[in-house]
Amino acid sequence: MLYWMTAARRSRSNFGLQRAIEIAATLKRPLVVLEAVRCDYPWASARLHRFFLDGMAANTAAFAGRPLLYYPYVEDAPGAGRGLLAALGRHACAIVTDWYPAFFLPRMIDAAGAQVQVRMESVDSNGILPVSVHGRAFPTARGYRAFMQRVLKDHVREVPDPDPILALGDRWPVAGLPDDIVARWPRAAAGLLDRDGPAFARLPIDHSVAPVATIGGSAAAARVLREFLERKLAAYREDHNHPDLDGTSRLSPYLHFGHISSHDVFAALMTRERWTTRRLGPGASGAREGWWGVSASAEMFLDQLLVWRELAFNGCAWTPAFAAYDTLPAWARQTLEAHLEDPRPYRYSLEALDAAETHDEVWNAAQRELKTTGWFHGYMRMLWGKKILEWSEHPADALASMEHLMNRYSLDGRDPVSYASFAWVLGRYDRPWPERAVFGTVRCMTSDSARRKLKM
Repeated sequence: MLYWMTAARRSRSNFGLQRAIEIAATLKRPLVVLEAVRCDYPWASARLHRFFLDGMAANTAAFAGRPLLYYPYVEDAPGAGRGLLAALGRHACAIVTDWYPAFFLPRMIDAAGAQVQVRMESVDSNGILPVSVHGRAFPTARGYRAFMQRVLKDHVREVPDPDPILALGDRWPVAGLPDDIVARWPRAAAGLLDRDGPAFARLPIDHSVAPVATIGGSAAAARVLREFLERKLAAYREDHNHPDLDGTSRLSPYLHFGHISSHDVFAALMTRERWTTRRLGPGASGAREGWWGVSASAEMFLDQLLVWRELAFNGCAWTPAFAAYDTLPAWARQTLEAHLEDPRPYRYSLEALDAAETHDEVWNAAQRELKTTGWFHGYMRMLWGKKILEWSEHPADALASMEHLMNRYSLDGRDPVSYASFAWVLGRYDRPWPERAVFGTVRCMTSDSARRKLKM
């Protein structure tokens, strides 16, 4: 039995791993867990690769001594990993992998499914609500929030097993791999997974985007969650919008790389709040406040985790070509295009934006933080995108610039939430506002306003 770990890169609270274990137990077959990293994915860099490999190191420790074979593979040349899944599939009774609606992963899974000769399932382990139950794309957060409020009770108890490997028991047989497979696709060496190992520098990736101090992996994710709940949650409502207060959870990179599940985040938060479903409010109006029956800070964080994050997955899954400019709401495209001839005192090339060489020191600071740390504050992401729109010749150019800069530098780029954020800048999930130059009736944001309102 083969579990191909592609998006939920963790040993705990993982519906895909749990499903693979169910099949292995039913068919009485040993389990192999493959976690692989290509070197030619879009924006492949030392920063992103390091976070991947941190996760592999954590998984190596988590799977050690367990009744399965964990097989981490790191491609050392473009195309070197081609054929590995098919080769393993020839020895497998079935394959389970992760379902994920963004970046190149849907194309990769479709291509793999055409290459293997056994049953292959992809399993949604992304959020609290399965994306399959959504039924349609939701155009507004309020509409999705009302849907979530209607159906949450039907799904909130459908949780992944915290430690699904226990179902195999202590004496489950562990598979070995054929010598020809191991020789052609050698297991990632411990020295490569080590943060200080010299082998990492030889990988054919973009080393100009350097690794950052933030460490990846499930153990690091658990520490970040614990720190948020213990130190930041109480003041989250007041602090989370202020860039200088660091009041956010910092969980987004770990959620993106699959190093922690939203179920575990939800469970830890609600245990702290001593919550039960009996505290849920009546009805499903889509109201943002007063429905959960928890503290104001917890309620605001839940809106980010269960509404905005899962709305992004909804958009990617239910809107064909979700990342394309032509899929934006018609009203937004019409008003932006009606203002294409408006004077733009400043226009910046992608190179100038990348180098943080604009006249706006607030924007430059946000861009430098993104490039230096691999992360920047949520409010600043909105302002950052709005200014790129203001400084671009066409909104489609702004969309392309946001995608490139975020996906290249941010640990949590290349994610449904990233693409939903780019689209929000251009009007998706929003409403018309008073008309302004360049923006039309799409919401405008200014650095001067941010200076007045925020602690920066």
